[in-house]
Amino acid sequence: MESSSTTSGGSTRREATRQKLYEAAVTLIAEQGFSATTVDEIAERAGVAKGTVYYNFASKSVLFEELLRHGVGLLTASLREGAEQTERDGRSKVDALDAMIRAGLGFIAAYPSFTQLYVAELWRTNRAWQSTLMVVRQQVVAVVEGVLRDGVANGEFSEEIDVPLTAAALVGMVLVAALDWQAFQPERSLDDVHASLSRLLQGRVSGRRS
Repeated sequence: MESSSTTSGGSTRREATRQKLYEAAVTLIAEQGFSATTVDEIAERAGVAKGTVYYNFASKSVLFEELLRHGVGLLTASLREGAEQTERDGRSKVDALDAMIRAGLGFIAAYPSFTQLYVAELWRTNRAWQSTLMVVRQQVVAVVEGVLRDGVANGEFSEEIDVPLTAAALVGMVLVAALDWQAFQPERSLDDVHASLSRLLQGRVSGRRS
């Protein structure tokens, strides 16, 4: 789960180590659950000493919490870039939503273990990191809300749209559809899955018939 930011020297080495720990943790936790995964296993999978894990993260829970922040941050950045590119191209808000759907599918295809883990955690309410989970969830949804609000303001979308609920529904649609694609229809291409969701978007959100 690589960050797009660049640093130098010791910061670069530490970031590379943290990336390895993120990758190891997300794979192990997705495979066997948070409680069953040990710090020793994370260190072994990442190819580092156990002390390195604690040097970077105070505990396994802190590592997982930072993993959520990191992964959802990358997803949010992908969605935002998709929307901003359509704006630079002078395209519509429906096009912006469509671009975000494709960006979301691309992210999920690249990081299926993280997405599986993230969706599973959304249904749990007894975790120490629940407040963090709600914050990062809102970051993702807020990007979609912004496009919807702009579309309502410029008359492209109906004023009757429930913006928060519609944004959450669109994010949920992409997450669930992509997980179904990865688990049960892996033979389908990203273009094919995107085209199907795009037709749904065009017909329901924009009100246009394809």
